[in-house]
Amino acid sequence: MPTEITLKITFFVLVILAAILEASGDIILKKWATDQKQFLFVLGIIVYFVATVIWAFSLKYEFLSKAISIITILNLIIVVLVGVLYFKEDLSNINKVGILLGILSVILIEI
Repeated sequence: MPTEITLKITFFVLVILAAILEASGDIILKKWATDQKQFLFVLGIIVYFVATVIWAFSLKYEFLSKAISIITILNLIIVVLVGVLYFKEDLSNINKVGILLGILSVILIEI
């Protein structure tokens, strides 16, 4: 029988992987929107699908409310970083505060 710590580690690995894949899908579809290459659209949808399947498996290890909160914030952080660093998008001060509050919310959920 798996220990509680093993279950928590499994949950976080699945959620982090799902968040990375979901953010990758976002990035691929943003690239499709700018380049209009059909294969990017198909690839983005496939990556989203795989991310959703992995996220669904994470629900075996944690409550839905906790899982969705964590994956949403992780996705937000990844996408914002890529948006700023790769797509050269700007962040306002209120955006920065919102991101910090999102990170704080994940910490509070885990306490």
